[in-house]
Amino acid sequence: MGTTFQWSVLKVSGMQRWNAWGANSGALLCEEEDTRIRILAGVGPSKSALLTSSLVHLTPVSTAKNGVSSKSRKRVMPEPVTEPPVTDPIYEALLYCNIPSVAERSMEGHAPHHFKLVSVHVFIRHGDRYPLYVIPKTKRPEIDCTLVANRKPYHPKLEAFVSHMSKGSGASFESPLHSLPLYPNHPLCEMGELTQTGVVQHLQNGQLLRDIYLKKHKLLPSDWSTDQLYLETTGKSRTLQSGLALLYGFLPDFDWKKIHFRHQPSALFCSGNCFCPVRNQYLEKEQRRQYLLRLKNSQLERTYEDMARIVDVPTKQLRAANPIDSMLCRFCHNVSFPCTRNGCIDMEHFKVIKTHQIEDERERREKKLYLGYALLGAHPILNQTVSRMQRAAEGRREEVFALYSAHDVTLSPVLSALGLMEARFPRFAARLILELWQDREKPSEHSVRILYNGVDVTFHTSFCQDHRKHSSKPMCPLENLVRFVKRDMFVALGSSGSTNYYDACHREGF
Repeated sequence: MGTTFQWSVLKVSGMQRWNAWGANSGALLCEEEDTRIRILAGVGPSKSALLTSSLVHLTPVSTAKNGVSSKSRKRVMPEPVTEPPVTDPIYEALLYCNIPSVAERSMEGHAPHHFKLVSVHVFIRHGDRYPLYVIPKTKRPEIDCTLVANRKPYHPKLEAFVSHMSKGSGASFESPLHSLPLYPNHPLCEMGELTQTGVVQHLQNGQLLRDIYLKKHKLLPSDWSTDQLYLETTGKSRTLQSGLALLYGFLPDFDWKKIHFRHQPSALFCSGNCFCPVRNQYLEKEQRRQYLLRLKNSQLERTYEDMARIVDVPTKQLRAANPIDSMLCRFCHNVSFPCTRNGCIDMEHFKVIKTHQIEDERERREKKLYLGYALLGAHPILNQTVSRMQRAAEGRREEVFALYSAHDVTLSPVLSALGLMEARFPRFAARLILELWQDREKPSEHSVRILYNGVDVTFHTSFCQDHRKHSSKPMCPLENLVRFVKRDMFVALGSSGSTNYYDACHREGF
């Protein structure tokens, strides 16, 4: 065995960048089952916001087998207590894991007393999951995906959640969702399965939103109806289960007869508007940029070669297995990296791959090819959201709480399209929220707030970054967001003459 680690939690208050780098921000395989393209879906670092954050410390614990000291593995982790002055791949990986600890502070629902909350639109990434890939010729990490009370992380509603899910067999789900399990329940996780950590992450998210939106702002009445919710998920068990965990935290012991989850076949949530040749061309150019950068990184290539030697496979095969996916899971769950008779994969391998991903994202921001992909990729879901907001502003009470349970490759384009190019890559159980507010003193005026993982990023968006220069209101006019989605997104593409999504997707001479 190699070195194992004990988790301890340190509460730290201080200046933390809301938009530093995520741990998994490099080339990722799109999580859509029918998609086999590697895409760069990430966003990176910049400005600061005052936050209280939980940092997980990893304390090395010596173990030995066959008389071999674990110290020979040299897997001693740093213990960050404040955000490092330069990007640290280990620090970023800890933040990406998003291990549940104490309740976090958040800015959701903050508004002057004369503003009324009208509707809320929530986009989440699924919670912590088992890897999608296996490192060749190594044993799968032994992680238990059953939900039990005597294992950390824990949530007070965990047992009640399991009990309630066991009663949901007659729920109204679109096909093929009705064939999916409603909660994880395998002693050895299946590939891509949601873990107990993932369930707890979203129970916490749901409880936080309940305290703010229901208890404080009375967004829904106690006798809420089916048509006041809009619930949509991709066809993966991890997204359906994440959505149900958040919903249970938000509406404990909800009436199953009132719940209707819609199925979204595309990870972009583009519904009937997924065919977009120009978007795919942007993606191809971005992939080419990413490939060329990788070729320049001799240290990365040596690292892959060494890892391939350890597991005794060709370097190409090792790289194709996306080893960072399995390594991140082991890292987040305090499971040692694998060893063979040829040696051990270790933390230095991990750090080299993570550091390259960070460099890759820095170049991505400069060349902006991903922005073109993001604008076209995110337009359908943003257009749907804006239309829902406009109906709510007109006084209609349908779909006042919308939940999209999705993937990193869903949230990342939306963040970039909104102008949050430097937002931290979507961690496990990340949440992006759009709030719609009405000014009671001027009932015809509606405003929006944008929050990412509890941080108000409204004035970092491209459509509202200049608004507070000439307004004292702590929100952005709804008209700004509408204009951005209906017109300015196409202007940002530089598509002369394109004033709608179809034309932008099919313009000639790109």
